[in-house]
Amino acid sequence: MSDVQKKLQALSDDYQTLQGELSSAVEARQKLESQQQENTTVKKVSKKASRGIGVLIMFQEFDILDDDANIYKQIGPVLLKQDKTEAVMSVSARLDFINKEIERIEKQIKGIQDKSEKVKMDIIQIQSAAQQAQEAAA
Repeated sequence: MSDVQKKLQALSDDYQTLQGELSSAVEARQKLESQQQENTTVKKVSKKASRGIGVLIMFQEFDILDDDANIYKQIGPVLLKQDKTEAVMSVSARLDFINKEIERIEKQIKGIQDKSEKVKMDIIQIQSAAQQAQEAAA
């Protein structure tokens, strides 16, 4: 195998590795976005809960609830009563963490894409040079 072929093979391997990393990072971002959506939508069990009816509300709607509204946090199979302030702080903290993680992953994705594009351009350049050398030799 010539040096050019070895270099192309190494670059191709690098490119495939970067594509795998990119795929994993995109998957991680999608998972975080799903968690973000889940935490944006929180459960509030109202007074109707005694009749078995649960009401979904959006996080932004916490401020329209009365301070004495019944809010429950699910921990495993158990619902624990939580006061409004604690619930708002808990959801806000989770959303802040998730948003920061999404930003971090997006920077990682951008870095991988940049590296991948550079390797791709190197492959194209080497292939082009090899093709020109073959044409000149012919």
